[in-house]
Amino acid sequence: MKKILILLGSNSDFPQVEEGLKLLKDLKVDYELKVISAHRDPDKLRNYLKNIDKKGVKVIIACAGLSAALPGVVSSYVDIPVIGVPLYSKAFKGIDSLLSILQMPKGVPVACTTVDGSGIVNAVVLALRILALSGRKEKSLLKKVKKKFKKR
Repeated sequence: MKKILILLGSNSDFPQVEEGLKLLKDLKVDYELKVISAHRDPDKLRNYLKNIDKKGVKVIIACAGLSAALPGVVSSYVDIPVIGVPLYSKAFKGIDSLLSILQMPKGVPVACTTVDGSGIVNAVVLALRILALSGRKEKSLLKKVKKKFKKR
């Protein structure tokens, strides 16, 4: 059962999330990765998220650039934590994405990380912290991650 779902709005987002995916692989954390656009295919996104709790997903990391609607739309459909990762874009250097994710209306919460490569890594660490609230394996992984980043 995959407890972490990582959603991208576009295949072109892969280079910006590779470091986080590598961290998950290094830690041997089972995750699911999906590319579904909130703008181009909202029905597919809604249908996919409808039964997300039955799949065992406990945390969603939604990565988005430009208008960055994906994290907010995802949060509107689910009752589990959503972490938004604003992605860099040429026009506004990711500030547009950051502001879009930060400005959520009341009742539609999204945690938000930073725009650069630290964003996806911090999202992974935050997801592990959330999972560590109820799992020994995740607590152990979290300790490994903390050691890894202390060495830098």
